[in-house]
Amino acid sequence: MLQMRLSGTGGQGLILAGIILAEAAILDGKNAIQSQSYGPEARGGSSKSEVLISDKPLHFPKVTKPDLVLAMSQEACDKYTSDLDEDGILIVDTGFVKEIPQKAKKIFEFPITEKAKTEVGKTLFANIVAIGAIVALTKCVSEESITKAVLNRVPKGTEKVNTQALKIGMSLQ
Repeated sequence: MLQMRLSGTGGQGLILAGIILAEAAILDGKNAIQSQSYGPEARGGSSKSEVLISDKPLHFPKVTKPDLVLAMSQEACDKYTSDLDEDGILIVDTGFVKEIPQKAKKIFEFPITEKAKTEVGKTLFANIVAIGAIVALTKCVSEESITKAVLNRVPKGTEKVNTQALKIGMSLQ
């Protein structure tokens, strides 16, 4: 089982990112649960989306000890990494996270939002870039399923640019 926590601030699209990852897992024939929480502010407050993916039935709908944490803001990194497994993966957006806790053995520092802005044209696509990085690092879902799930969930007319954002994320290694 893979337990993931995607965290940042409201408005970064992390709830959608979690939904897309869970949908891709289901398309691959796996079991998945996605949940979310965010502060009272619609934009700017802390938010997190949690995704569990397993080949076996899932009996508890919450992440108990994340194997992967994505931190798209310093506040989220400070708030949501304390229970990261020591063998887990920490992915941080270098544009917003400057103080990285040394909790995990595998820390990946990627310019996620910067890549979205410079290579896709808008920071709005940072969540899709992040999904690409997660899939490339974990192989939690197939490339075919994640592409299909992204295309199922993004607004009509943005399919090409979202596919581009996903590929950029997958190449961040």
